Amino acid sequence: MTATGEAQYLDLLSRVWTHGAERRDRTGTGTRALFGEMLKFDLSDGTVPLLTTKRVFWKSAVKELIWFLNGESNIRPLVEQGVHIWTDWPLDAYRKATGEQISRDDFEARIIVDDEFAARWGDLGPVYGVQWRRWPRYAANEDGSYRADTPFDQISELVHGLKTNPASRRHIFTGWNVPELHRMALPPCHMTYQYFVADGRLSGILYQRSCDLGLGFPFNIFEAALLIRMLAQQCGYEPGTLTWMGADCHVYLNHAHLVTEQLSRTPRHFPRLSFARTPADLFSYSLEDVIIEGYDPHPHIAAPVAV
Repeated sequence: MTATGEAQYLDLLSRVWTHGAERRDRTGTGTRALFGEMLKFDLSDGTVPLLTTKRVFWKSAVKELIWFLNGESNIRPLVEQGVHIWTDWPLDAYRKATGEQISRDDFEARIIVDDEFAARWGDLGPVYGVQWRRWPRYAANEDGSYRADTPFDQISELVHGLKTNPASRRHIFTGWNVPELHRMALPPCHMTYQYFVADGRLSGILYQRSCDLGLGFPFNIFEAALLIRMLAQQCGYEPGTLTWMGADCHVYLNHAHLVTEQLSRTPRHFPRLSFARTPADLFSYSLEDVIIEGYDPHPHIAAPVAV
C-alpha cells in the first residue's frame, strides 16, 4: 500500500537517510541524497500538510509566503516580525566581509533601526519574490541596444489566467531566472509551480530542484498548499491536490538526531485550514486571515542551518 499524508514524507526521510548517496555539498556539511521523488497531498477535505512529528512554526511560514508575494528582497520586513529564517545568509556575508563576529540578535537589531545598514546588508538580491512579481524585462532601442522595461508580474498574470482561461496548460511561474542567479543570496530551491483546474478544483505541482528534508521541506510543503488555497479562494475554486516533485532530496549529515527522533514519533492528523475573510486580492492577505485548527504536533526538534 502506498503511504499517504505525513507517512509518505517519513518514508522518504527514512529512505534518504538509510539508502541515500553520501555527497559533498556547497556548505561543506555533507548530505545523504536521493534524486527524483514525488509526494501527493489531498487538500480537498480542508486539511493542510503541516507536519505533526515535530512542531512547525507555521505563522513564520505564512509571513514568509506573504513576503514572497509582496515581491520583497530585504530581510527587514521579516525580522521586524520576529522571523529569522533568512537572516543566516546576509549575516554570514557580513561576518566574512567585515571580520566582525556580530551575534544574530545584534545584526537583526541593526537591520531594524539603521536604514543604511539594512539596505546594504539586509538585501538578498533578486530572490523569490523579486522574480515572482518583478521579473526583469528589456526593450530594444533603435540602435540595437537594450533598456530596462516594466518588470513582469508573474503572479498577477497567473491569477488572471486562472480566472479567464482555466483550461490553459500555461499556469506556471518560476524563480529560476538564469542570468540573475549569481546575484541571489540563495538560488531558488522551490523553483517552479504549475496549476491545473478541473471540476471546479484547483490543483498544483511544486518542482523543487533541491530540498533539505529536515528543515526546508516542512515550510515548503505548507506554503505550497497555502498558496493553492489562497489562489483557489481568489479565483473561485475549491482546493484539489498538491503534488510535490523533488530532484535532489537530501538530509544533512549533522541532522542525524533530527531523523532518529522524528522517525520514532507517530504522525497525527493534519490540521484544517480556513480563512477569516476573503481579501480584496492575492496580495492583501495577512497572518490574521489564516486560521489553523486542530494542530497537535510533537515537540519542536532543533537542528542547525547549513549556509
